[in-house]
Amino acid sequence: MRKDKTKRLPRQKGLAAVEFALTILLVMVVIFWAFEFIMLVYTYNVMAEAAKEGVRYAIVHGANNSSSSGPATGAARDCTTNIAAITTLVQSYASTSFHNIAGMTITVCYLDGNNQPPNRVQVVVSYPFIPYASLGWIPPIINAAAEGRIAN
Repeated sequence: MRKDKTKRLPRQKGLAAVEFALTILLVMVVIFWAFEFIMLVYTYNVMAEAAKEGVRYAIVHGANNSSSSGPATGAARDCTTNIAAITTLVQSYASTSFHNIAGMTITVCYLDGNNQPPNRVQVVVSYPFIPYASLGWIPPIINAAAEGRIAN
């Protein structure tokens, strides 16, 4: 007599359903974490571009521009004088990507003390990443910086 090889043993009933459930669970977790990682990288790129836009604004609005930004005089590092236009620009750039900019910190520093060409300006953006679901991990704080020399 020949045995039928397609016949299953009674204790193997439902095994395919269990395997499918475990596999789909694993696949969904991997897809979720990939999505979170993609959003983390996207947020970093947005904050880095916002910092670059701030530097671009600062380097063309130096001492020789009619609407200059930054300190006109000084020899030491200055991170507080006449920086409102730059921080507003950085915030508006970051907000166009639908990020909640309430927790964003922007630091604008004129590293050589003033806005005279060819002095340096630096914009640093810190943003606490907000994940879609926190599954036991502490969300990172994203830091992005850009630096340039004043051209005008």
